[in-house]
Amino acid sequence: MRAVVQRVKKSTVTVNDKVAGSIGQGLMVLLGVGREDDDRDIEYLSDKIMNLRIFEDENGKMNKSLLDIGGQLLVVSQFTLFGDCRKGRRPGFDKAGKPEIAKELYERFVNKCREAGVLTETGIFQADMLVDISNDGPVTLLLDSKKEF
Repeated sequence: MRAVVQRVKKSTVTVNDKVAGSIGQGLMVLLGVGREDDDRDIEYLSDKIMNLRIFEDENGKMNKSLLDIGGQLLVVSQFTLFGDCRKGRRPGFDKAGKPEIAKELYERFVNKCREAGVLTETGIFQADMLVDISNDGPVTLLLDSKKEF
């Protein structure tokens, strides 16, 4: 499971000119599910994301987590995070999870975050989405549950 995590002042995802999800201060997460992902990946990545200390404390140091600040989460599915561009000019997606399995794992990831008490909004799985991000910092991190990078 892979994620692009961005600290935001606000973020909105729109599908067919209709807002599907919108948050204030928190994290915008593009989440890709891999072919070999399972509940261990959900556990690792959800815990990592909610506890990353990337929000400033009273001294201006990145020392607080999403949970510490009561921040919100916007999670958008993004299978292209598993695009392999090493050969040729068109990405290959062999390592991306099959849609029916990926959707289930994506939804379980979202539920895990909600169970932790985080207000969590989402896009619509497999939809063509427009994502508006007010990146704060900017702070953007790449995470991989298999620790490939």
